[in-house]
Amino acid sequence: MARFTIFGTGKMGGAIGSILTDGGSTVTHIGHEQTGTIDGDVVILAVPYHATSDIIATYGDQLAGKVVVDISNPLNFETFDSLVVPVGSSAAAEIAAKLPDSKVLKAFNTTFAATLGSKKIDGQQTTVLIAGDDDAGKKVLATALEAGGVSAIDAGSLGRAHELEAIGFLQLTLAIGEKIGWTGGFAVVR
Repeated sequence: MARFTIFGTGKMGGAIGSILTDGGSTVTHIGHEQTGTIDGDVVILAVPYHATSDIIATYGDQLAGKVVVDISNPLNFETFDSLVVPVGSSAAAEIAAKLPDSKVLKAFNTTFAATLGSKKIDGQQTTVLIAGDDDAGKKVLATALEAGGVSAIDAGSLGRAHELEAIGFLQLTLAIGEKIGWTGGFAVVR
């Protein structure tokens, strides 16, 4: 199986790591106050969008040639009413521009930690939508996720990250507004 390095030891980083290890992948975590060497073939940025700049500044050279997965929803945490990336762009596209030698994917931003942890949304299998321009990287991630017990769907090119972030934004605002719970969300039924 694949080797993953996850930046972030919070709920999302832990839930993602559990799925991957359940499927037989090797996972190492690098926390906020830690430094370390990236030993995974796939690097998951399980941190808020504003924290990605520091990771890129510190580890940019080690990220070259790697598949880098952005999970963030670039929500304006002061107002909770907008995204902080340019209109028509996405957090993943902004990260890809800073990492031209990496293969950036967007995934996990349309799921909550609880639905990843339980691998279910209202009785339906949790589905991770993956966008990116690197088909091989998407396949590695999807295979590892499916081995760990969740579904994965190729959502298209990295340009689709814009739409995935809009879905994530809607889901977050619904949860913050207590319209849905943190154990809810959008399910994909095939």
